[in-house]
Amino acid sequence: MEYRARQGEIIVLYDDETILWRFALPRLGWWRRAQRYRLPTRPLSQSQIRREESLKRQAWVRYRSWSRITSGVLLSVIGAVQYGTSKVFSKIVPHFDAQELRQYIHQVVAIFSKTGKEVVMVVDRSGIHRAHKLDTTLDHYHGKFQLHLLPPHCGHHLNPIEGFWRTMKDAIGAGRCLRDLHQLYKRTRQVLMVPQERPIYAFGW
Repeated sequence: MEYRARQGEIIVLYDDETILWRFALPRLGWWRRAQRYRLPTRPLSQSQIRREESLKRQAWVRYRSWSRITSGVLLSVIGAVQYGTSKVFSKIVPHFDAQELRQYIHQVVAIFSKTGKEVVMVVDRSGIHRAHKLDTTLDHYHGKFQLHLLPPHCGHHLNPIEGFWRTMKDAIGAGRCLRDLHQLYKRTRQVLMVPQERPIYAFGW
């Protein structure tokens, strides 16, 4: 596929998802030592986190608007890097499921529709990537878009977007405790909106 992409026949994207917390985690992270922050003295309990996430999902299903979300702890980012470039195409969502992946696929197809080339998105074998809910979307874009599954248990070394996630979390300030989900969303958006002329990560193709 990479050979065909170099020949200009197709477009290859390496896709993956990552999760961001608005609280610092008591474990090793991708941030530099000088950027680590103290954990909150009274972090939320597991039951409080589940409640926050439940309220966030309910608000998103009902309104699908960031302005209507007033709770939540986790933020998901769907992203793909185009082979041979440093261009990352991302979508920030409150949570990751098959419906959000379908919306992201529509977004990607719209971006590359003018090229007239088939888009091949390389993904891992997570259940969402193999969900039957994607069948109608993939059938609709037959000949224009397809998912290519990586081998099972292949590790992260076959997906270049993993290195970008590490750098992105470093730039956002992993380990920092943020006031609310909106603050995390705004900071994440700022990092992802860096002009492509000044990419935050250099992919080694």
